[in-house]
Amino acid sequence: MPPQDQSEPFPWHLGVYDAHCHPTDTMTSIRSIPSMRTKCLTVMGTRAQDQALVAEVADTHGVKSGDPGKWPSDEYPTPFSKFLAQTGDRLERYPYALVGEIGLDRSFRIPFPWRPEEGPDRDESLTPGGREGRRLTAFRCNQKHQKAIYKKQLQLAAEYRRAVSIHGVQAHGMVYDALKELWQGHEKEILSKRELKRRGADHQTAKDGVEAEEEDLKPRPYPPRICLHSYSGGSAHLNSYFNPAIPVDIFVSFSTAINLGDALENETPESFVEMIKTVPDHRLLVESDLHTAGEEMDRRLEDIVKRVCGAKGWGLEEGVERLGKNWRRFAFGTDG
Repeated sequence: MPPQDQSEPFPWHLGVYDAHCHPTDTMTSIRSIPSMRTKCLTVMGTRAQDQALVAEVADTHGVKSGDPGKWPSDEYPTPFSKFLAQTGDRLERYPYALVGEIGLDRSFRIPFPWRPEEGPDRDESLTPGGREGRRLTAFRCNQKHQKAIYKKQLQLAAEYRRAVSIHGVQAHGMVYDALKELWQGHEKEILSKRELKRRGADHQTAKDGVEAEEEDLKPRPYPPRICLHSYSGGSAHLNSYFNPAIPVDIFVSFSTAINLGDALENETPESFVEMIKTVPDHRLLVESDLHTAGEEMDRRLEDIVKRVCGAKGWGLEEGVERLGKNWRRFAFGTDG
């Protein structure tokens, strides 16, 4: 199916939210953020050094709560225990920060280092330290090790009650299993209509009142909200997350960059339309997953919003409002 009707004005004024992006990969583009039409960017890191860069962007352009201060660049390499402690310090300092992106990737291989002769050809607009097209070695990261690191980061998010953006490539079952190991034993009690009637209205009223508030404040070993970013698995794995007994609020985001191979302006594959239809309306998010801020990020977000609205049969204003509400619930745990 084609993107949503291009003749309908795009409702930027309602607020469009990028659920996952990497503008710190191109720090020279950060200056363009104030001129963007997108209302808010959810900036992700992919390596330890990115945290200082994300903090720098948050200091200038972030959702404010007090004076966040400045952070120096991280030492490299850093023991994971120290990295985890630094991450906790930043979550403490930035009360609206999320954890991400984290996850599992069977396809990951360590890139070759830069060779001296490649220096003159490097794009100076890009932040040093990224892959930047370097060839990949044959060396992979052990899946057991990846999972152990992933679970510790999930537990840190649980400790600070923060949302998490999750990366999963060729490891969707493992991503789910690791989360399940954390929430197991804490599943919600799902009562049938008959059981609700048998227990009576008093029980439900109590659960909806003070008891429910006290329950929400208790420490949990799992994060409160997660987003499966640019989800690339099948519907069978995805449907596992929609079990109403799961105590985590699950969201799923999509991008043209990953899910459609940068197929801007082209027909939307029917398989993608069916995947969008699989996701409940209140769980959907959109993202650019782009490495540079500015007009191109706006363009990609407009494109994916139109495709999602077309798949769901939403008008653009209805869709933008729904997606904005979903993002606020994912990022902050509230619709406001």
